[in-house]
Amino acid sequence: MSNPIVGILMGSDSDFEIMKESAKVLKDFGVPFEVVVTSAHRTPERTLEYAKSAKKRGLKVLIVGAGMAAHLAGVIAAKTTIPVIGVPINSSSLNGIDALYSTLQMPSGIPVGTMAIGKAGAKNAALYAIQMLALSDKDLSERLENFRKDFERVVVEREKKVHEKLEKFLNE
Repeated sequence: MSNPIVGILMGSDSDFEIMKESAKVLKDFGVPFEVVVTSAHRTPERTLEYAKSAKKRGLKVLIVGAGMAAHLAGVIAAKTTIPVIGVPINSSSLNGIDALYSTLQMPSGIPVGTMAIGKAGAKNAALYAIQMLALSDKDLSERLENFRKDFERVVVEREKKVHEKLEKFLNE
């Protein structure tokens, strides 16, 4: 996308199935973003250069997904003052707990906002980025408010279906 304001980073192309959820949410809200595959361990110089140049290139929030020894979000956060949101990826035999701890346990002074493991975390990372951006973008703020209202309507409709199922069950 042209003029991205959000960067979506992933440590490996295998993280795409999770991180595409962030991209979908941002696309649905009309937020321009870019996607980069870079690794704290395999491409450290590229990773550092990306982090150092992000602010100059107009990025305002970075969403960073990585699995296993998930140091990518922390390395990025160490080299920029842009907010970094970490998404732990469940790509190991530990089902993402290793990535969660690696992303969550940052030393004082280098914050990384950390989401849930997997797809829910990737979706929420994008929504969290949108919330930050909406603080200074009235149009985006309105779209976010409408999203929340629609979300509430869906829950109420689902409750009606649960009541219908319950009634049917109780009358069997």
